[in-house]
Amino acid sequence: MARGDSSERFTSLMHHITVELLHRAYHKLNPKAAPGVDAVTWEEYGQGLEERLAELHARVHRGRYRAKPSKRIYLPKTDGRLRPIGIAALEDKIVQQAVVWVLEQIYEEAFLGSVMGFGRAVALMMR
Repeated sequence: MARGDSSERFTSLMHHITVELLHRAYHKLNPKAAPGVDAVTWEEYGQGLEERLAELHARVHRGRYRAKPSKRIYLPKTDGRLRPIGIAALEDKIVQQAVVWVLEQIYEEAFLGSVMGFGRAVALMMR
């Protein structure tokens, strides 16, 4: 739709978040990434993956999904200071990746052929 009519307004994108998209998002994640506050690893979440993703999909669509707080760690910098890093819970990473893919489809069209880049894309979205 974004490609066909640049004046199209999007009022709901939820129907694009499917179990299949969540499945792809799960497999896109780094299996060795640090777990978040829930301490669930990629491998652990993969046990019973289909059921977990179906339940996650249902929670997202019912408006019952709530992101967990990010786990905060501090990495030392070369100058001796500490850099704060937030690590999202695995389910949050899955949902975030799926949402990124849906939004990219819209934003990519807004940026195509744009000499002015970001400013034009924002103007197109604000119309």
